Amino acid sequence: MNYLIVFIGAGIGGMLRQGVNVTALKWAGNGFPWGTLFINILGSFVMGLVAEYWALKSGLPQTTRLFLTTGILGGFTTFSAFSLDTALLYERGETLAAAGYAIGSVVLSVGALFGGLAIIRHLVGVQG
Repeated sequence: MNYLIVFIGAGIGGMLRQGVNVTALKWAGNGFPWGTLFINILGSFVMGLVAEYWALKSGLPQTTRLFLTTGILGGFTTFSAFSLDTALLYERGETLAAAGYAIGSVVLSVGALFGGLAIIRHLVGVQG
């Protein structure tokens, strides 16, 4: 049953990712992978919120955590796409853009996760 829950969640996350990518292409064009960058930052932030909430307050079942984290967020976040985007920028001769994209993605995504942790700790009154 857990595999089915993850499968359904990943499908939802994948559809959300596609929606963000299509929107980013319309708004910002295809010269830089803005959609993937945004997805990685937002997905990491939400993962921080969910993980910290679960650790501190939740009485919800494990299947719900699997659905949200491994399923939806696993389907939504795109580090495999991130790797491909970095390689494509590099192979197009845009070495500085590739380096900026890789460093920015990692630093901002990890920072966003810590931001999510901090918000939940603040909301529930836990010192971190």
